[in-house]
Amino acid sequence: MIVTNPLSSGRRAPGLPSLPTPPSGWPIGSYGTYEEAQRAVEYLVGNEFTVQDLTIVGVDLMLVERVIGRLTWGKVLGTGALSGAWFGLFVGLLLGLFDNTAGSTAAPMVVGLAAGALFGGVFAALGYTASRGRRDFSSASQLVAGRYDVLCEPRNAEKGRELLAKLAAGAHGS
Repeated sequence: MIVTNPLSSGRRAPGLPSLPTPPSGWPIGSYGTYEEAQRAVEYLVGNEFTVQDLTIVGVDLMLVERVIGRLTWGKVLGTGALSGAWFGLFVGLLLGLFDNTAGSTAAPMVVGLAAGALFGGVFAALGYTASRGRRDFSSASQLVAGRYDVLCEPRNAEKGRELLAKLAAGAHGS
């Protein structure tokens, strides 16, 4: 799997392994949040450091599930119908684009929207009924780390440590 940012092309960068491999390098900094590790790398970038030697590694990974709210029949049916309506609208739009008959091109979209909402609501109700109240809440999951280490290839590790020490001294001196 290749993780990209919104501005990248999705192609694998030269020099990166094609299969998952453990990271290499020496630790030059350890941070409590990803934001702090990212700030450290940005500081190194701003100081003309060879950033191709760096890796941010999340250590002590945890799956965190944050409970958002209670599930009710209204929420289940509403979200199911809405989800189905979007899919039905999409199918209706596609059917309308390829319909050669004269007349209303909106009819397939309206029928798709209504059928999608109906089927979405029905399938959501069936799923909720099958759970028998074992999961009456909605949640969002996130993979987080206990700490984030910045690793550097040995050839530049000492220089990286020195620069990050200056960053830490500047942060404590403020």
